[in-house]
Formats: sequence, structure tokens, C-alpha cells
Amino acid sequence: MNIDELERLANGVLWPGFLGTTAPDWLQHELGRGLAGVVYFGQNLGPGLSDLSTEILTANPDALIGVDEEGGSVTRLEAVDGSTLPSAYQLGRLDDVAATKANGVEIARRVQAVGGNVALAPVADVNTDPRNPVIGARSFGSDEAVVARHTVAALEGIQGTGVAACVKHFPGHGDTHLDSHHDLPVITLDVDEFDRVHVEPFRAAVAAGVDAVMTAHIVIPAWGEQPATLNAHVLGMLREAGFEGVIITDALDMAAIRETVGLGGGAARALAAGADLLCIGNPTNPGDAAFPDQDERDFHAARNGIIAALRDGSLSRERVEEAAARVAALATKLRGESPNEGAEPLDLDPIVRRAISVTGALPAASDLYVLDARRRSTLAVDSAASYVSRTLAGDGACVRLDVTTASADEQDAAVDAAHVASALPVILVDSPDTSAAQRELVERAAVRAPGAVVVNVGLAAREPLPLPTVEVGAASRISARLTREMLLGRTG
Repeated sequence: MNIDELERLANGVLWPGFLGTTAPDWLQHELGRGLAGVVYFGQNLGPGLSDLSTEILTANPDALIGVDEEGGSVTRLEAVDGSTLPSAYQLGRLDDVAATKANGVEIARRVQAVGGNVALAPVADVNTDPRNPVIGARSFGSDEAVVARHTVAALEGIQGTGVAACVKHFPGHGDTHLDSHHDLPVITLDVDEFDRVHVEPFRAAVAAGVDAVMTAHIVIPAWGEQPATLNAHVLGMLREAGFEGVIITDALDMAAIRETVGLGGGAARALAAGADLLCIGNPTNPGDAAFPDQDERDFHAARNGIIAALRDGSLSRERVEEAAARVAALATKLRGESPNEGAEPLDLDPIVRRAISVTGALPAASDLYVLDARRRSTLAVDSAASYVSRTLAGDGACVRLDVTTASADEQDAAVDAAHVASALPVILVDSPDTSAAQRELVERAAVRAPGAVVVNVGLAAREPLPLPTVEVGAASRISARLTREMLLGRTG
């Protein structure tokens, strides 16, 4: 095969992110040469997003346009102002599969509204490690049966409207305290227990006919030294379970791959292991180290890695053709679906309101003073997003306090300032069980500002807190708004 044929073959399995709110020249060119499609991230948002989708589909009518839209603490479509969808954790706590399915329909409606056809949701990970920095409230919970039934309900809601669902992150990213954006997690849990707990929701999703499954950059030593994304045994488990859809890699530009085997090497090895569609990912992931043309650099690095492996024989042409055929089959299926045009938005307030719980008696309040002590944001979750504290505070005061660096005197001063204000002091946290600093701040507030309340937007506290607590379960705009209404006694 000549270079043009090799590039076109590789294009059929590549799924890049890109910079900007318009399609760059290189992207348009490659779409015309069979590029599988694109993935939208926050930096692609703009008033003309649906026009951008039209532009992409004009260049390649079979393009898969993916949107990493989970709702709750992870949103792309509402990255600026915060999600107006419930989190998976809220839905799991509510345990109403009809509500979860309805939310899946709404996710699909929003994806379709911007011209997308693949929702990178739902999360099927069972979050058994409360320290988990990358999953947490993105998961339906810590019980595999709960996660399995809500994963199925969510994907049925999404796929019932003509959008492909992609469950993630196989074989399960829930039992780790490391973030694969920065490290390569190694899970040493007993392999039989791992299979029983963490793989079960994926088996349920496969049985329910999910269109796509996303891999995890995690190592399970009993199944080999390679991360799941590059591990033929692990990906083979999906085929053995009867999955005939598209295996999509998690972003290959994440450090777990980029800093180990490299983006190009990772692309070739993932294909050889059985992956079908390679998510090159978010070109802003390198942060300040990103180049202005990082998107194009990453795309070429991945494609060049595939071409090099085809030429040296470490990757067979038949394997790439098989992968491209699966991707093309999904595109054909989606082209035959009728978009859910004209569908009315779902009123999600009742669902989120039912998911919020209160421990202790809430004092009366006419205004709120928010002391925001949440942990810092990660590449996966904008856990310290200002729209949460800003929405919760309304017109009241909102003060950010980094409890990991603030001295005891500085923390006391912050609590005292909240206490003397003519408003209800609200201590905003997201990890009171796993962050000793957050719990210590709450304990300080219980002494220095006994009329305060705690609002926890992370996993519900297992150990009781010494102040009345609103367990929210999502760092989202809708949750912050409804919590504010609750604290001010304005709920219906």
C-alpha cells in the first residue's frame, strides 16, 4: 500500500479532539479522506456548534460526532455555567430506573441538538474506593447491582432516540485512588472479586445491546502487565461476552499512555489488542505545555504510529480493516436513525430535588455566606468550578478557601468571618470522608460557628458530620440552585 492508502486506512479508526469553535483546515482535509469523526470538548463550545456539526458532516457524512456529556459534575455542553442534568450518583441514590432512563433521553436530545450522534455516557464504573479522584459522583454507586441496572436504563434512554451510547471505562475504573490522566493505576483487587463487581455492569450493558464501550487505562496484574486499553486479553473479554459493537479507547493523550508507550505506540498497540476507534482526546490535556497546534500534532502522532506498525508488521492490515468496518457499521446505523427533532426538554428539577437529602435540622435563613473548601479540579472533573459556589451563594458572599494550604489561623479567620456575617454560614465540601482537612474545617466551624450548615457535593459522608448537612451528590448548577432554594425555604 502507498502512503495515501495507509493514511486513509488509519483515518477510518481515528477520533480526534481539536482546538477552536470552527473546524481547522487539517481536520476538514482529513474528514474528506475518511476520518472517522471528532469528539467535542469544552473548548469547542460556541453559538455555532450545530453549524460546526453540519460542516463536519458535509465533509464526511459518515462522521461520528461524540460529545463527552455525562451530566452532573462532568459536562461539555454546559462547561461554562455548569450542568443542568443530575449526576449518575444522584440517580443511583434515588434508584428510580425510570428517572435514569428519562435522563438518558434528555442527554441524547441535547447531543442531537448540537449535531452529535454519540454520547460518551453512561459511566458503568462501580466506585468502590471513596478516594477515587477520577470517578466518584460520576458513578451510579458502589453496589454493582445498582450500577448495572442504572447503566442499562441510561443507555436504553440514550439509544432509544437514535444516539449511540458508550459505556465506560471497561473493565472498571472504580477501585483506584489514582487518576489515569496523570498516572497508570494498578488494581490489585482479587481478580475474581474484580470480575464479579466491576465487570458486571459492562456485561449487563452488552446484554442490553450497547453500541460502544470505552476502555480504561488501568492495569489488572492477573490479566497481564499492559493497561486494559492495550491488553488483548481484557478487550477479548468483551468479545467473549458477545459484544459486537465498537470498542473505543479512552483518550490516548492521557499520561497513562502518552508518558509510557507514547501516543503513536499506544494507537498501534490498542488496535492490535482489539480496539476499533482511537480517541486521541482533548488537546488541552497537556495544559501549559500544549502547543497552539497540539490537536494536529496529536493526530499525526497517532496516525504515524499506526502506519509505522503496519509497515513493520506488528499490526496487521486485516485488524485495522476489521476495526474500520465496525466503525463504519455504527455510522451507517446512526445515519438510518431519525433524530428526535422537536422533542421537549425534560424538567429535571423534580429528579434532582428528590436525590438531595438532609441530615439534621436546617436553621432558617434569608441569605447565605458560602465558604468553599472543595478540592482542586482535575482534568476529568471540574470539582472546584466557581459556578457551584456562585449559584449557591446567589447575591451573598462566596469565599474560596484551600484547606490544603491554609494555616489553622487562616481557617479560623475564614470561619469567624462567615459566622459574624448576617447570613447563614455554609461550608461547601466534596470529600469529607477522605479529606482530613475538609473534615477538620467542619469541626472548627461546629465550634466557632455552631449555626452553620454543611453542603456536600461529593459522595455522601459515611461518618456523621457535627453540623446539619445537605447531601447533594453533584457539583452542578442545577444542584446548587435547588440546594439554595432548600436552605432559604423556597422549595415547592
